[in-house]
Formats: sequence, C-alpha cells, structure tokens
Amino acid sequence: MLRAAVLGSPVTHSLSPVLHRAGYAAAGLTGWEYERYDVDVAALPGFVAALDPTWRGLSLTMPLKVAALELATTVSEVARRAGAANTLVRREDGGWDATNTDVVGVVEALAPRLAGTPERALVLGAGATARSCVLALAELGVRTLTVRARDTGRAADLLAWALDAGIGLRNGSVAALDPWATTRDDVVVSTVPPDGGAVVAATVPPEHPGVLLDVVYANWPTPLARAAAAAGMTVVPGLDMLVHQAAAQFTLVTGTAAPVAAMAAAGREAAGMLG
Repeated sequence: MLRAAVLGSPVTHSLSPVLHRAGYAAAGLTGWEYERYDVDVAALPGFVAALDPTWRGLSLTMPLKVAALELATTVSEVARRAGAANTLVRREDGGWDATNTDVVGVVEALAPRLAGTPERALVLGAGATARSCVLALAELGVRTLTVRARDTGRAADLLAWALDAGIGLRNGSVAALDPWATTRDDVVVSTVPPDGGAVVAATVPPEHPGVLLDVVYANWPTPLARAAAAAGMTVVPGLDMLVHQAAAQFTLVTGTAAPVAAMAAAGREAAGMLG
C-alpha cells in the first residue's frame, strides 16, 4: 500500500482526503490510501523523518507551508518565489521535493471566469497564502496590485516583495482592511481566514463589476461571497482552488493524470454545494 496524507494544525476540516480518495477511485489506483494528521510546526521534522518508503506524498496546510521548505532536498522555483510549499513529493533517494500547487490552483480557478486579461487586482490579507495568490494573479496578466490587510505593515511587505519579485507587476498600493475605495479592480482575491469573514464582508462596496475568489471553502457561501454576489460580482468558491491544487498534487505524487471532474464532484458533495 502506498500512502499520502494532509498535515496541518488544525486539520480536521480539510477536504483533501475526500478529494484524493475520490481521485484514486476514479483513476483505478487501488493500492493507495490518503489520511490526515494533526501536526504542528514543532512536530513536523520528526513526523516526516519517521515516514517509511511507502509514503509517497504530503499535502501541507497552515501552519506548515513555510516550515516544509526546510525539510526538502529540492525546492521548486514556484515554491521558492512564494516562500511556501504545500506539497512534498518523495524522491527515489528517500528525500523530498517541495513545490507549491496553490499557484496553479488559483490560476485554474480564476481563468475560466475572467472575460479578458485582468489589469488590476485587489488582494485581501497578507499571509503566506497571499504570496501564492499574487504569483497567480501576475501569471494571469495583472500588473497593478492593491493589498488590504488589518496589519498594513505586513501588507506593505507583501507589496514590496511583489514589486521586486520580477513577476511582471509594475505598481501598487497598500490600504487598511476597510471599505474599498475603488471598484476598478478586475479581480479580487481574499485570503482572510474564516474567523475574519464578517469583517471582510463589510468592506464590499454596494456595486462591483469584477470577479471575486474567496479561498475559504467551508460553510459556503461565506459572508464575503454573499456580499460580493449582492454587489454584482462573479464569485468563485475556494473549493475550485482547492480542487485544482489537489489535482496538481495528485499527478505529482501518483504519476497519473488527475480525474479532476470526479475530485470536484466529491468535493462539492462533501462541502454541501450540490445543485
């Protein structure tokens, strides 16, 4: 039996086991199992070191995405730029390759909903996930970025990194997490965790013609998603990002093309988003 799992703390909410197990079933991979383990930053090195050769891949959620970089034999370019890895793939020599599939998850979730190349984007929040989202937005064509966060110092750091990272962004601005002063942004991505949902929802203007991706996927629709829909925005659920990042992990770990439709259907059912 070959093994994979999602690690994080807390991790009981994670839909990754649902997605990957559905992928195994649809792809006919009967010799694979996927679990979840509550592991914090302090316990991560010991947990990984104790894994036997049957372990082929690990999905990493918060707060492990930065710490995972220290355990890797190699770090992909996208993970290096993001400063975060959400995936560890076992190497033939027993080591681990670290990569980041959150970026492609955001790209694949947003691309079908965009009418054209987005020029301006707004990112809400300035944590580890925000860097991956900024990289994805730049890949989609965004050149002007606004970062809004409760901690404007962290927002300024994120913007400075983005403008200096050589990813195509040309200018930007920083603001507090208060009502949006502009509706000119083509796309908005919220990386604010669930406990900040009501605060973020209150920042949405009465009308907005853009696209919103809320990376939260539990208890959908979130307060932010409801407020954005009421403002006329095209709303992309965080589950779409989750499915596409999981599909990229699935392929990297198993060497088999991911059955994305089956994984998405399982995710929708588990999240109560049928219909």
